[in-house]
Amino acid sequence: MPTIAPNYIYAFFALIAVSSILISAFAAYATTLRTIPEIEQLENLLSHIATEGYKLITLTMVTNSTSEVTLQLPSTIGNKRYWIRLCNESTKAWVEGGLGDIQKLTVQNRIYLPKTVSAPGNYSSSHGSASLECEMNGFTIKLYLRNWREST
Repeated sequence: MPTIAPNYIYAFFALIAVSSILISAFAAYATTLRTIPEIEQLENLLSHIATEGYKLITLTMVTNSTSEVTLQLPSTIGNKRYWIRLCNESTKAWVEGGLGDIQKLTVQNRIYLPKTVSAPGNYSSSHGSASLECEMNGFTIKLYLRNWREST
């Protein structure tokens, strides 16, 4: 009889280990299932901002005037805050964004704008509406992204 009791104890600890692994795997799977729609919603938001930027750039080029649009953006994606910024290099400009705090690293969520655009500015979802402004400065078109309160 003394040899049967340790077998039950070993089997009990093995069941605990396997249960912990299964619970961790299901929790990671559930987190992934929640993250995929959040990233898709962020990409749709970036696409919307890039589209509005294209409209303003075209309007500014045709009329040679300053134009501005106020964007009503959601305060969160899922239950997470997000950020969006306009960036540019010498040959290209883009809209990028991410969930959580602003990152200084390379971001995977990017949508490119016309290469003749200078695009500074950023937006955090905790600050209300966003303002997208486009102006012609000589031969350079500047597209600004700001919090709406700052621009008025």
